[in-house]
Amino acid sequence: MPDEEVYEFKSGIKPMWCPGCGDYAVLNAVHKALTNLKLEPWRVAIISGIGCSSNLPHFLTAFGVHGIHGRVMPIATGLKLANPELTVIGTGGDGDGYGIGVGHFIHAMRRNLDITYIVMDNQIYGLTTGQASPTSLKEMKTKSTPEGVIENPVNPIALALASGATYISRGFSGDPKGLAELIEAGIKHKGFSLVDVFSPCVTYNKYNTYDYFRPKVYSLQKENHDTKDMGAAWKKALEWGEKIPLGIFYVAEGVPTYEDLEPAYRQGMPLKQKLGITDPRELIEEAM
Repeated sequence: MPDEEVYEFKSGIKPMWCPGCGDYAVLNAVHKALTNLKLEPWRVAIISGIGCSSNLPHFLTAFGVHGIHGRVMPIATGLKLANPELTVIGTGGDGDGYGIGVGHFIHAMRRNLDITYIVMDNQIYGLTTGQASPTSLKEMKTKSTPEGVIENPVNPIALALASGATYISRGFSGDPKGLAELIEAGIKHKGFSLVDVFSPCVTYNKYNTYDYFRPKVYSLQKENHDTKDMGAAWKKALEWGEKIPLGIFYVAEGVPTYEDLEPAYRQGMPLKQKLGITDPRELIEEAM
């Protein structure tokens, strides 16, 4: 029996992020995860919004949609519901996902759609040259907050726990091997998967750098964290300071997805259903 074919996911387009940008490691991790899973490019769709990180679909040979700001989840949701056989992956930044797109993010999680969302979280707006983002730390001085941020930052892990995501993890561009493993596990998981990634912006964020994170981050899995214990996950989600956890915070297996419960699928997936009604009286009778 011949070996299973492994497809090359790298496109001919070269990324042009700033040298040292954490997004390079995320791109390589996504490529490694897709290759390890032996997925077929025509069965994978990668959706992005707006921002430096949202260029990612251009650099892979899967189907891709470079959408508009904050609208990763609506596009990803539509694709997944039209064709649930697709592996659908959302990619973007903290401004795109946790700012303008946060409402869509919450609803996708509570529905437990079978989608993987990779957020390159650099605590700054990089594309628009250095304004404070939803995850910028309090008192951080940026172009838009010269006297320091006065708001509390969004906690993506806690938000995901509260909203019903069934796979919640955090990676770091400084640990590409571990990041690839988190992404691979997220894609394999049936349900909504969040992979929040510390992906340093080397140009506009001089605070949350690789050197800032390296002495602070540690692996939850090396400390035998129980990923099935939501209470333990909450404690770790709120941990920030001298120690910052990486890895898988929480996993809930066997939770029905939105696709499992959607009545429209009783007649098969929408992609394979016939369009229109041959007899208009059927529509009238159905509406009566």
